Amino acid sequence: MFRGLSVYTGNAHPAFARDICRELGIPLGEAEVFKFRNDEIFVQIKENAREHDVFVVQSLGGQGTSDAIMELLIMLDAFKRASAGRITAVMPRFAYGRSDKKDQPRVPITARLLADMIGVAGADRFLTMDLHKGQIQGFFSIPGDELSAFLPLIEYFTPDFAGRDDAVVVVPDLGFAKKGRNFAEKLRLPMAFIEKRHRGNSGASEIVDVIGDVDHRRAIVIDDEIDTGGTVLNTIEALKQRGVQDISVACVHAVLSGDAAERICGSGIRELVAADTMPIGPAKRHGKIRVLSVAPLFAETIRRIHEGESVGALFTSPSTQLPLRVS
Repeated sequence: MFRGLSVYTGNAHPAFARDICRELGIPLGEAEVFKFRNDEIFVQIKENAREHDVFVVQSLGGQGTSDAIMELLIMLDAFKRASAGRITAVMPRFAYGRSDKKDQPRVPITARLLADMIGVAGADRFLTMDLHKGQIQGFFSIPGDELSAFLPLIEYFTPDFAGRDDAVVVVPDLGFAKKGRNFAEKLRLPMAFIEKRHRGNSGASEIVDVIGDVDHRRAIVIDDEIDTGGTVLNTIEALKQRGVQDISVACVHAVLSGDAAERICGSGIRELVAADTMPIGPAKRHGKIRVLSVAPLFAETIRRIHEGESVGALFTSPSTQLPLRVS
């Protein structure tokens, strides 16, 4: 048995960690995490963590990805050396998800490297949400759980879209087809695909065709992650050419690099809905952006892990009700 449940955070997304602690009814653990002038990161745990069940919350992504990773690794090592009973790396968003295979000569599989480093640094478990590819779970040598934001997203869209004969779910990438189909089935809606092809190594893509009946329907464009927004903007334009004027965009991880938020929200969409796995600061906030809090889901999962209860039952039991919070 562990002496207690403790939640700590680095500097990547501290508001999310505070929301988790608020749901759990516990204070956020005290830790000092900062950079020296020479750009090296320093971590000190400011309280006794011996034999505690420790959860380190750190979202990996955005412009500070490398710093976030190093903070997490150093914090894991600090807790290991502080004799924590069990250490769980809680990563609402896992970085380098697109680097999950060797698809070109002489390139790394960075997602595997990062998973290895997290285990070596001292994590006994990991907890994350909607990995870019399911196979990344197998990159870890430690056990873990992958949560999904699709249930709160489905709950959000249900009142206006569920079962309507004038609506459709649009998946902008065939690689996302399975999750998109599940999303559409839960809303009792048909699904359409965007067939695209990538140009070179830049990550840019172009639309080849729209597969499915979208003409003059209301559309929900759903993806796991929006980074530069290029794919989403191309999808919006392709749908408009088919007579679709009412378009909502939804994703789990809103990376929104550069001016992506401004360009997407200025494209004529109804709204952009995203989970709060990453901070969406004032510079990116727009009147059309709706942020769903998944902190209650993480908090309940942490409670279940700590108390030895089933995490899977959280998604299969109809009696489980978590609050839907939108900002």
